[in-house]
Amino acid sequence: MKVYFDNAATTPVYPEVIQKMTEVLRDTYGNPSSTHALGRKAKSLIEYSRKQIAKQLNASPSEIIFTSGGTEANNLILRSCVHDLGVQVVISSPIEHHAVLHTLEALAKEYPIKIVYVNLTNKGVVDLSHLEYLLQQYTEKKVKVLVSLMHINNEIGNILPLKEVSVLCKQYNAYFHSDTVQSVGHYPIDLEEIPADFITASAHKFHGPKGIGFAFIRKGITLHSSITGGEQEKGLRAGTEAVHNIVGMEVAFSLSYTNLDRNTEKLKDLKHYFIKQLKHHFPEAVFNGMSDSLDESSYTIVNIGFPLLKNQNSTLLFQLDLKGIACSKGSACQSGSVQTSHVLSAFLPEEALQYPSLRCSFSIFNTVKDVDFLIESLKEISHNNH
Repeated sequence: MKVYFDNAATTPVYPEVIQKMTEVLRDTYGNPSSTHALGRKAKSLIEYSRKQIAKQLNASPSEIIFTSGGTEANNLILRSCVHDLGVQVVISSPIEHHAVLHTLEALAKEYPIKIVYVNLTNKGVVDLSHLEYLLQQYTEKKVKVLVSLMHINNEIGNILPLKEVSVLCKQYNAYFHSDTVQSVGHYPIDLEEIPADFITASAHKFHGPKGIGFAFIRKGITLHSSITGGEQEKGLRAGTEAVHNIVGMEVAFSLSYTNLDRNTEKLKDLKHYFIKQLKHHFPEAVFNGMSDSLDESSYTIVNIGFPLLKNQNSTLLFQLDLKGIACSKGSACQSGSVQTSHVLSAFLPEEALQYPSLRCSFSIFNTVKDVDFLIESLKEISHNNH
């Protein structure tokens, strides 16, 4: 039996997406910048996709900029905020994705900016009163501030109250960027109601193709491209657009939102069942972050520590893999290395980092049978361990 529980890393592509992308690759091969009929056809597919995505997010089409994914979108926004908007202080958290953390570290070497990290609780929750305190401190000093906090954490699933933080940033006149890669396609986001300045998305997190995503940049904010050589995407991203990928992303995006309520309910039930089984068979297991909650954590992510499997710290994933189960320890972008997750290290005590933690992330293609198979496999591994 093959079980895929690593959907926070990437998701299987919807069959409808593959079909539509194949059609576009075959029939619409014109360059979107060409003025002849084939070029115009390609351009119209891009603009249709942009309109559909913008409509769902309650944004305007001109605010959606297509990129190669979440990493590029985060880089574009963070770099341009410092370089073009003159941001002097960035308030972030130690549990952001490396696409944000490493970009900020690189910017701090290139520019005289200050990076400040907001406090976290022992469950990895952002301390909002500390965030407000920091905003007060820096706005009194009349410096330009950017807050960069992810909506849903990719390892523990903790959910940031997006609207509350957006409103807080507005109140203190700070820019607000949120890496929403884990939430776009899974949660409704209304950008009329949520006054965030920037959000980012990646199609392969919601059953679309890899290599395509977008940045939302609110009207009235002028950023500049980090990739030059053409005027595509309002001059913000040079290079011939990947038409088939953009169309594929739109199909996946629209399908995800059309079936959102049904999918959410199914996955909440599955996560609830998984947690119940874990608590029953592994009473000593620890849920990292807020991941045993259905409301304060993403309904697709559970992150569990197994104190009794202490001597399996480096082999648990491998043993599950041998049984045909794909999970991860943390972010897939770093799971080739057996180093401790930077997310868990940020708020867990030292002893909790000595035993293995497992991130299981679900999609609508998973079933109760998959969960049962994982639980049985974990019981076997645990039994062999004693």
